[in-house]
Amino acid sequence: MSDAVDDIIRRALAEDAPWGDVTSEVFIPEEARASASLVARETGVASGLEVFARVFELVDPSAETGLTRTDGESFAAGDVLARVSGSARAILRAERVALNLAQRMSGIATLTAEFVDAVAGTRARIVDTRKTTPGLRILERQAVRDGGAHNHRFSLSDAVMAKDNHLAVLTRAGVPLGEAIRDARARLGHTTHLEVEVDRLDQIEEVVGAGVDTIMLDNFTPDQLREGVRIVAGRALVEASGGVRIDTVRAIAEAGVDIISVGALTHSVRSLDLGLDIAVD
Repeated sequence: MSDAVDDIIRRALAEDAPWGDVTSEVFIPEEARASASLVARETGVASGLEVFARVFELVDPSAETGLTRTDGESFAAGDVLARVSGSARAILRAERVALNLAQRMSGIATLTAEFVDAVAGTRARIVDTRKTTPGLRILERQAVRDGGAHNHRFSLSDAVMAKDNHLAVLTRAGVPLGEAIRDARARLGHTTHLEVEVDRLDQIEEVVGAGVDTIMLDNFTPDQLREGVRIVAGRALVEASGGVRIDTVRAIAEAGVDIISVGALTHSVRSLDLGLDIAVD
């Protein structure tokens, strides 16, 4: 487990029990031992199981954890996904944080898998966005991968991506878009990816002709996307974005785009129903 993930877990544990778990400390004998099973209450795709186990290990280094499913694997309601045994106090202290992380990550993976399945057989790749929970991006991005999709840029530091607000500032400053793109390309290193968003068909030629790597077509209809792909003609990757839903994503993919970015994978997801069933040894 990476130091970054351990840091997330430690901060979550400190938030949940800043001065200890007073309930367990007054009700549960210090020497009590327990075992617990992580049980699925509904069908889904697993993600965060290793994170789940790590929570217990950080609370109680002597805890024994075992996974019966792997991240990215489908499961049915009633399936046991993991088991843990150790100090009863430690299991009770770790329970909520472990469940919160595994439930959210599995919810993301499950929703992502639905989008991936919906575009099967097309050239389109489903990707996430930066619309993640602050502080949890590394985990939510893993969950997207566990669901079978791909990650967009991780942060603002990873690529140049000029969107509507950037273009609004340029317009206000009187800078032609094509000129701004060519100037940016001249100042960038050869390994830095350059993407620009447009919201009209008549913007495409200027943007692609200036030398972008990816052009994002924002809130285009499937017919407009198809025309946009024709205009681009392979000179750049074509990304579709904006209001993508499970009932519209297939039509978007069939328009011939290369990438479909879906903010809903992380910003509108429902946590999956997982439970921790505890037995006293």
